Amino acid sequence: MNPEELHKVFLDHQSQTTDWFMSKTIGFKFPVYMSVDVRDAGFKLAAVDANAFPAGFNNVCDIDRENAPDIFKNYMEKNYQTLPEKILLLTEENTKNRYYWDNVHAILTMIESAGFSARVSFPKELNEDSMVLESASGKNVTVYSAKRREDHVVLSDGFVPDFIMSNNDFTTEYKDWFEGLETPINPPHELGWWNRSKGEHFKFYNEFANELASLLDIDPWTLSIKTEVFDNFDVGSESNRMALADKVETLLDKIKKKYAEEKIEYDAAVFVKNNSGTYGMGVTQVKSGEDIVKWNNKTRTKMKAAKGGGGISQLVLQEGIPSRVQSESSAAEPVIYSIGCELVGGFLRTHGSKSALDNLNSPGAIFKRLCMSDLKIDIDGCLMENIYGWVSRLSLLSLSREAEMLNSKFIGFNENPAGCR
Repeated sequence: MNPEELHKVFLDHQSQTTDWFMSKTIGFKFPVYMSVDVRDAGFKLAAVDANAFPAGFNNVCDIDRENAPDIFKNYMEKNYQTLPEKILLLTEENTKNRYYWDNVHAILTMIESAGFSARVSFPKELNEDSMVLESASGKNVTVYSAKRREDHVVLSDGFVPDFIMSNNDFTTEYKDWFEGLETPINPPHELGWWNRSKGEHFKFYNEFANELASLLDIDPWTLSIKTEVFDNFDVGSESNRMALADKVETLLDKIKKKYAEEKIEYDAAVFVKNNSGTYGMGVTQVKSGEDIVKWNNKTRTKMKAAKGGGGISQLVLQEGIPSRVQSESSAAEPVIYSIGCELVGGFLRTHGSKSALDNLNSPGAIFKRLCMSDLKIDIDGCLMENIYGWVSRLSLLSLSREAEMLNSKFIGFNENPAGCR
């Protein structure tokens, strides 16, 4: 099914899909924000990654960023009985990545524009009261030293937040810093990569994709992505790599069989990824089990290191979905952002030196306009925004189920959340 056909199917079932989505959101808690990487092959599309602590807000379409403060404020008013006044934005400790600080500045601006007082800190004390970091675009962000005091946090300037919004993905657990903390934190600490896994997310995702496909009366394969977990990974063990190669071959056979049925001429491929990680680290593409057997030293080293210097002990094997989307002749993929369960913005990630099947979340990526706010103006004329928005909603639902499964603590959150449309 091509994108034009799928867009029409969604339009024809607009009332049913909206009701279905609302029914799946009633009673579930949605983190304050997330981002979803989408792949559109022209014959199928699916989410390929979901981040509960998204960076890249500075790349979101300008119009969408202007609308974000109102959506953020609405989320806070809808979900918290006691509305906070002072918000701490907890960030990564990456002081050298100046592009990341453009993202932090964009989130900070959104919080302040929504009417809240805000500060920025790392989840630790600094050797100084504060530091000023300059972003790639020349914006300054002041980072304050943060100290735990009893059940709350106090910054070096005396600021005591009554709400913490995290943009640190907690690859490192920071257990001592969070133990006994009673200040509401969103997204919850339990959704950090120290605790979360891609395999669980895509298990939920495929269940929702199958359910939505049934409602639309289309092949579930159109919206789903074959995903399997490989436990006890040891890149230094030849027998372990052989076992991984066998599992990859089995998955490739399933993909090839479906390609043959659908008369698809792309070469089947599998992405081998760290099951708990982000920033495009610990990811490689293979087209046969033999590719793994022949991994050279460089690839083995790549598949050994995770963000924060940790190792990789569990992998997720994922169907490679080529991208038909292009921007100025470069391969591109949509990235969709949400606040709560409302789509808030997006962009196209493009890469001039990567192919349609490569990992585009790599150094050298650039970003192009994709505005989700256009859906409210002319849904019929917004093919990409409509179909990518629905894929993003499937990930939204999946993240809410992950949060429940991981017993995530939404302190101060309304106990019986209303549904979303």
